[in-house]
Amino acid sequence: MDHPGLHAAILEWRHILGVDRVLGSEQAELCYGACTTGLRRRIAAALRPTETSHVASIVKIAARYRQALYPISTGNNWGYGSALPVQDGCVLLDLRDMNRILDFDEASGVVTLEPGVTQGMLSDYLHEHSLPFMVPTTGAGPDCSLLGNALERGYGITPHSDHFAAVMSLQAVLANGDIYRPVLAELGGETVDAVFKWGVGPYLDGLFAQGNAGIVTSMSIALARRPEAINAFLFSIQHDADLEQTVSAVQAILRQLTGVTGSINLMNTHRILAMTQAYPEDQVVDGLLPAAVVADLARRNKIGAWTCVGALYGHPALVHAARKVIRRLLRGNAILRLQFFSPKGAARIKALTARFMPNSALARRAATLDASLKIMAGTPSRVALPLAYWKTGQVPSNPDPARDGCGLLWYAPLVPLAPQRVRNYVNTVYRICQRYSMEPLITLTSLSERCMDSSVPLLFDRDDPEQVRRAHDCYDALFEAGQQQGFLPYRLHIGAMGKLQNSDTPSVALMRTIRRAMDPYDTIAPQRYGISAGDRNSDTYLRFTAETSHLTPPKINSPT
Repeated sequence: MDHPGLHAAILEWRHILGVDRVLGSEQAELCYGACTTGLRRRIAAALRPTETSHVASIVKIAARYRQALYPISTGNNWGYGSALPVQDGCVLLDLRDMNRILDFDEASGVVTLEPGVTQGMLSDYLHEHSLPFMVPTTGAGPDCSLLGNALERGYGITPHSDHFAAVMSLQAVLANGDIYRPVLAELGGETVDAVFKWGVGPYLDGLFAQGNAGIVTSMSIALARRPEAINAFLFSIQHDADLEQTVSAVQAILRQLTGVTGSINLMNTHRILAMTQAYPEDQVVDGLLPAAVVADLARRNKIGAWTCVGALYGHPALVHAARKVIRRLLRGNAILRLQFFSPKGAARIKALTARFMPNSALARRAATLDASLKIMAGTPSRVALPLAYWKTGQVPSNPDPARDGCGLLWYAPLVPLAPQRVRNYVNTVYRICQRYSMEPLITLTSLSERCMDSSVPLLFDRDDPEQVRRAHDCYDALFEAGQQQGFLPYRLHIGAMGKLQNSDTPSVALMRTIRRAMDPYDTIAPQRYGISAGDRNSDTYLRFTAETSHLTPPKINSPT
């Protein structure tokens, strides 16, 4: 059932935005309802503003009519919820048409942009203006929002791998329609605010990351300057038993080459197969590829038990010296051949194999290597997107996993970068994935010399209710087993955000207190990461809203 004030709110929103930028429930669900998680949500309406003043007016109207909003940047949050809100009945606030690059300061490398600016748009802008900087790329590809990924604390493998750490400043619309800016900017220091992340006084920008404190309408991001030399390094190990030794080697590389190497990825056989080979559906037994089939595919395609990929950045002499350090650190380890590639070298290999060995496994791997090098060099690529299509078949030329029917859930826990802890984690994933007939695709990405994040895509047939149920049961089992061992996700999908409410700890109480002070009517993204002012139907919540009625935003006249 629609919220009582929804119809009146829609009339006012149409007055501000125009009829064509306000979608009713049926049209909104048609445009935004598809989700790789297999979850469904009832969407009350969808709004498509083009400027910050529109957002402020929309929020004031929503607060007055007690109508919840759910902002999205581009809606391409595949594996975590796509464009869907956490709870039913929200009005989607689609910010993709707020897609301007507002400013770029070449001296500092700081770009200020709106939510709809994608990796591809920024790449085009840098190319058109001959600016020597790198896009903070991710595997999600060129059509995904930079601002949205940063707010989710996403990461990549370029020099600025922690994307929220690169956020210098932001502007947001609060639940009462006010515009938030950091204290330095409010004091007249816009220039210094854009180059110094922490500002002065309490750090408030952090409230907007993985939260619902407001709707971020612009963000200043520090870009990494393109170095003179970029080299990727690649090696694999033949036996899983050598994983612990490899983890120790990765940690040594990170410690000795701080500032030269970006993040380092470790990927298991299944993960490499999913990126380079078609899924052999005809060899599946009880929902899984048998170990013998995986081993045969690995042998025929020369894929090790684990593949390690990293990148080196800097002056050519520095990169050359770093290569020697890596060779020394890996000497004596049970690795297959260590290789180094530059982006130009990878492009040449791709061209040669495409010309003389078209449609071969080697040509496919060369194409994957070339696209991966582009990401490391700060150029967006769709190289990782075929992963979502591994069990569904052919990847379209313009992929959209939600639209195309892919079933995908990301399990993304943090794992201490310690050999035995990594082994315990990997064994847990294998055991639980096998129990639920989910292929165990594992990547471990270094966030520092102390910590890794793992990304495990649970792939399933979204049209099969049993497979959807099994994928979510597998996720829940991974979450619970990981929690017992201290491996907890850095990021959650919309169906798992309620897990953060299952405790009455001081941290949860503090989040609710802040929420009640900032957004007493749960106007913006209710239940996002478990944060809400309270149960809208509870006596406590109703009493609270009665006591705080003075916080109601000023009334806006309805259109005549």
